[in-house]
Amino acid sequence: MTGVLGLLLGGRARRRWVHLILGGALAMPYVLVGSVVVGPLTGVDNVFGSLPLQLGAFALGLPIAALTSLFPLTRPLESAAVRALCGIGGDAGGELAHGPARTRAERARTAAWFTLHLGLGGIVSGMSLAVPPFAVVVIVLPLFAGLRDSPLVLPEVFDRPWALALAPVAGLAMLLAVAAFAAACGALLAHWAPALLGPTPADRLAAAEARAADLAVRNRLARELHDSVGHALSAVTLQASAARRLLDSDPEFVREALAAIEDTTRRTVGELDAVLGLLRDGDAPGTAPAPTLASDLEGLLRRTRVGGQRVTATVDADPEALPPLVSREAYRIVQEGLSNALKHAGEPVALRITSADGRLEVTVENPLGPAAPTTRPGGGHGLRGIADRVRLLGGTAEAGPSGDMWRLHVRLPLRGSA
Repeated sequence: MTGVLGLLLGGRARRRWVHLILGGALAMPYVLVGSVVVGPLTGVDNVFGSLPLQLGAFALGLPIAALTSLFPLTRPLESAAVRALCGIGGDAGGELAHGPARTRAERARTAAWFTLHLGLGGIVSGMSLAVPPFAVVVIVLPLFAGLRDSPLVLPEVFDRPWALALAPVAGLAMLLAVAAFAAACGALLAHWAPALLGPTPADRLAAAEARAADLAVRNRLARELHDSVGHALSAVTLQASAARRLLDSDPEFVREALAAIEDTTRRTVGELDAVLGLLRDGDAPGTAPAPTLASDLEGLLRRTRVGGQRVTATVDADPEALPPLVSREAYRIVQEGLSNALKHAGEPVALRITSADGRLEVTVENPLGPAAPTTRPGGGHGLRGIADRVRLLGGTAEAGPSGDMWRLHVRLPLRGSA
């Protein structure tokens, strides 16, 4: 019994009832417009003196309400009212409209919702005004004999003793019926609100695709930051360490190391500015171009060697002839491979870049060393980034120990990558 009363008169049910009453209040101007039309058509001066004519004016006003629902603020205002009063929360509440209807389908669904809200609200409002006073009179009828002769209580019904004894029960049943009808109408509106005020399946699919595209862009930018900044920090650390050790014995080497540090940091700051410019909403992208094998392979090798790392490079491919996308991604793969060698492994490092059979192959090898681990703690992000780049281009990547060497081998297709 308590659960039933909670459903009929609980806090959520009362808020939905208020929402329906607001709908009835919004329906009144349209009913008045309908009465102006119904009165002359029927020749009746007082339309509100007849229940059938009132219903006719109400039915005539609803199409007018549907037309006025095309006003831009109708949809966001109705959505706000639903969130506040209908108990629509969580994902469903977030799906409700925040702005005006823009497409024909959205305007049609808004008109359907507004008509449903005002229609049910008008009925519930009329019942809420008329039934409770009558029900109260019926409940107290056995206590006040004078009320039994009133035409409002149908004296021919309550002139029998058994009917009079059941009058309080009948009055309570009327009140419960009004509450049950209001609760049912409120639940119906809450059920239909996401469908009529929210996005269509096509809208949800488009939003999901937009979120996926945004996430893909941000993941790509994260990979760029990891590869660019991570390699720069590794190279600068190695160069600074070598310069410190040889500060007194080899000033020329120190000058070269400091120049390499300056060049590395300048280029990295430019790349960092470009990436952060894309991440800041409303900012224009930075002007630093993305490095490629054609534009900066030699510079990358030079900056790596300045720190004392021995790197041998065999390039059996024309970087200028590579598709720009492959050249850019291959540069990042080489950069990450050299960065891993700087951080984790011994030297020398062997780099091979070859092009044959419509594929670009990049191989980076370096000795594990007697105490080097076969797996590299902390190196998973870089290898995962390489795997992501290769997968997006439709290639393959292998990384791991091979005998006493650590080997990174990547194959990238050249056809269809432009």
